[in-house]
Amino acid sequence: MLDTVKRQSIYQPLQQGLKFPEIPSFQTKAEERLHLQKRLVAACRAFAVHGLDYGFAGHLTIRDPERPELYWTNPMAVHFAQVKLSNLILADHKGRVVQGEYALNRAGFVLHAAVHEAHPDIVAMCHAHTVYGVAYASLGKPLPPITQDACAFFEDHIVVTDEGGKVAVEEDAGHNFAAAFKGVKAAIHQNHGLITASRHSIEAAAFWFIALERCCQQQLMIDATGVPPKLVPPDKARYSREHVGSEYIGWLHFQPIYEQLAQTQPDMFD
Repeated sequence: MLDTVKRQSIYQPLQQGLKFPEIPSFQTKAEERLHLQKRLVAACRAFAVHGLDYGFAGHLTIRDPERPELYWTNPMAVHFAQVKLSNLILADHKGRVVQGEYALNRAGFVLHAAVHEAHPDIVAMCHAHTVYGVAYASLGKPLPPITQDACAFFEDHIVVTDEGGKVAVEEDAGHNFAAAFKGVKAAIHQNHGLITASRHSIEAAAFWFIALERCCQQQLMIDATGVPPKLVPPDKARYSREHVGSEYIGWLHFQPIYEQLAQTQPDMFD
């Protein structure tokens, strides 16, 4: 999964001999699995830190490196701040828990399993019912390129207007959503909220979710002024997206988040 992420050339010069995050390599699938599980737990803890919790809603998934038809996810009705290695669950695309003691969030199964099954290249997904993302999703419109941060999503997200008003436990809703989720890293699901995906790492999926929520907050603040913002021109927005919106940059952004959590919340590895 991670070995296909390419380092951006702008971060290469003059870095030899200096401390800088390195994309890991693994000797065994078991070693890679543990690495992915730790990052999944850290992503859940990061969502808690950023206030992205809402009851038992919200689910993060990562494919198993050895059995890609299965995915690891957070347990149902366990707060993001209480997710740890020992309570992760492993499920299949039919919603059956094949490893772990906790139940599976049915809503998480319907959308995530449908996308994972329809798009084998997607290895990780994140969804939560957040204040600003859900509010912005009600508008049913894409996020405009108002800042360099927002440019990371320029022409790299979709708005899905169907099925968002349903309680997301119907399989048809999942399949319809999955059909729309092609070649992008994020979706704004009307009347439902935000979903992000990565074809390389849970770290990228998690960071881009945090970033998209922040961009929605900024957009709503700008809308509240009643003054139309000056948009980044399309050519410059595409340039920014290529440099600040890649899978690698998402992975890189998450590294300080992971290190801070690993030091301050060591219980997440229990």
